[in-house]
Amino acid sequence: MMTQDSNIILNDKQIKYKIRRIAYQIYECNVEEEEIILAGIADNGYEFAKKLKTVLSRITGKQITLCKVIIDKRKPQETVKTSIRTEDYTDKSVVLVDDVLNSGTTLIYGVKHFLDVPLKQFKTAVLVNRNHKKYPVKADFKGLSLSTSIKEHIRVEINSKESRAILE
Repeated sequence: MMTQDSNIILNDKQIKYKIRRIAYQIYECNVEEEEIILAGIADNGYEFAKKLKTVLSRITGKQITLCKVIIDKRKPQETVKTSIRTEDYTDKSVVLVDDVLNSGTTLIYGVKHFLDVPLKQFKTAVLVNRNHKKYPVKADFKGLSLSTSIKEHIRVEINSKESRAILE
């Protein structure tokens, strides 16, 4: 059995680097846009989106709007809620953000919610992309792609002190 330290797949420094790289990729895809909506899936996806916003705000003068996306992960087919009104992201560029793309269930229901709204552009971003999905959903921007077994779990801790991703 490995120790928890040996199971760290991304340390704080690596996560900061991935966030910066993804922020630049998002900026490059939105050069013509005046505003970018970062829609983070609660809870860790939203924390990841907040960190992306900080970096994006440093590299561009564009308006970066945070939106919290609330999905019941046990019943994802239930109504998806957002912290901003639908009108606030209609005809805008939206990036749906989550920490880990596991089976794709949460991300696909998040995508489905935004498909009901006319958007200018829609992309997805994840910190860790696992390579076995139940649904045909992909991340446009990803920090790390990792082949794992179904029994393995990736836990991401995103906080102000020290972030890390752990394979359990």
